[in-house]
Amino acid sequence: MSKRDYYEILEVSRSATPEEIKKAYRQKAIQFHPDKNPGNKEAEEKFKEAAEAYEVLSNPEKRKKYDQFGHAGMGGASGFSGGGNMSMDDIFSMFGDVFGDAFGFGGFGGFGSSRGRSHRVNRGSDLRVKVKLTLREIAAGTEKKIKVKKHVACPHCKGTGARDGSSYSTCSTCHGSGHVTRIANTLLGQMQTTSTCPTCQGEGQTIINKCQHCSGEGVVRDEEVISIRIPAGVGEGMQLNVTGKGNAGRRGGVNGDLLIVIQEEDHPELIRDHNNLIYNLFLTFPQISLGTTAEIPTVDGKVKVKIDAGSQPEKILRLRGKGLPDINGYGRGDLLVKVHVWVPQKLTADERKLLEKLQDSPSFQSGPSDSEKSFFEKMRDIFE
Repeated sequence: MSKRDYYEILEVSRSATPEEIKKAYRQKAIQFHPDKNPGNKEAEEKFKEAAEAYEVLSNPEKRKKYDQFGHAGMGGASGFSGGGNMSMDDIFSMFGDVFGDAFGFGGFGGFGSSRGRSHRVNRGSDLRVKVKLTLREIAAGTEKKIKVKKHVACPHCKGTGARDGSSYSTCSTCHGSGHVTRIANTLLGQMQTTSTCPTCQGEGQTIINKCQHCSGEGVVRDEEVISIRIPAGVGEGMQLNVTGKGNAGRRGGVNGDLLIVIQEEDHPELIRDHNNLIYNLFLTFPQISLGTTAEIPTVDGKVKVKIDAGSQPEKILRLRGKGLPDINGYGRGDLLVKVHVWVPQKLTADERKLLEKLQDSPSFQSGPSDSEKSFFEKMRDIFE
């Protein structure tokens, strides 16, 4: 089943402002929230679908990639994710930004949701690495193994930050809830607000005996070799997300993402133009006049092309399907061979004499003859 367009999901135009996107998501989240639709699987799926759309469209960088490449730019079919693997905890963690703390921790305390009042989950930061690819790798897709220095879960405490399993105590400020509630008297009456506990930072517990190896953080610095699959047709500057391969979250939190930024290596002979490739073919005057066979480089090897006698400079030969594949699966580009005539910069005395004899020949007069003119050129000459 193909994924629906994110703009269609939120029912906004492609030119919608960030505020319009946020407002549309707020309406969808309230409409399909699980607490308002208990046991309704369809509503739950639409709730997740709206969250995924907002997660992408609310991020300027992700939105730009989505507008350019569609769902393929999010890497959904290649192990990359632009939001499709979000858990319910990920979704509720976004609500503070969308609904504010006035609705309770996580944004939906007003509905009485136990999910909205869950403990804070630490998230590791994202990492960004640049990967250089050749045209051959871009054409076929490739798998790369890269070594990344990052924070990983401490192997001694298993990422908890505590020396052992009994080194925790319930937070005395929030009594284990991870949030504190305040009631203020205003002109409109009493207003209740809920915010993250300042003592335990929303974790609901504090560590009594910290792990000596990670100082209670639950993460240490290390290296990891990560294998990534890059789909065919990617382009310069495109960014792909590898979910969960960024820095580890503190004290057993959620890992960040690894962001892969694509860089193209220049090809010695071919020039990329979107999905098409361009090759400049230089021929001598005798070759282009008499006709010849030329060897043309492609990303898959070399092919031979016949050049007809009398071909004109700047002529374009199109080798269909010899370009790069479209990342969205819409076919493959072409290889455009642009014919040029190489004019020698120096001539010997004998070569000069031969050319001087030829320049008076009818075939070497400037411009095409009347027999070579097209119908439209002749009509133009009549009315000029």
